[in-house]
Amino acid sequence: MAQNHSFDIVSEIDFQEADNAVNQAIKEIHQRYDLKDSQTEIELNKKDKFISINTRDDYSLKASIDILQTKFIRRGISVKALKIGEPEPAASGRLKLRIDLQSGISTENAKIITKMIKDSKLKVNAQIQDEQIRVQAPKIDDLQAVIKMVKEAELSFPTQFVNMK
Repeated sequence: MAQNHSFDIVSEIDFQEADNAVNQAIKEIHQRYDLKDSQTEIELNKKDKFISINTRDDYSLKASIDILQTKFIRRGISVKALKIGEPEPAASGRLKLRIDLQSGISTENAKIITKMIKDSKLKVNAQIQDEQIRVQAPKIDDLQAVIKMVKEAELSFPTQFVNMK
């Protein structure tokens, strides 16, 4: 009897690392000569999976986003996980911005991946389960081919491969 191998495709964020990245960004912003008077606030809402930025002006906002992205990359979190919203006016002529953190694969994105896997003609089975995709195959080589294909695809969200069996 053929042994089936499997793994899960997920899109997860380590919120402890995200928290560290936000704290490092705040520290750098408060130390930078061109930003220290901007009274920039950055908050991570782990429960609702978003970051809010409140700052003085457009320049401070762009610089803050840039610093935040750099800190995320340094902590091993893909910037594809950051869905940057549109700046909105806040009190006293300031700007606020919401950055949603993509965690979990949406049904829409899961369908993109499963279609890609089906179209590849590899002998694998891909099933959407909650916010992840389980991929099964009799041959490990086919699973490795799927991993390679998903890694090389130009997806708008980060992916990781876990629970390899």
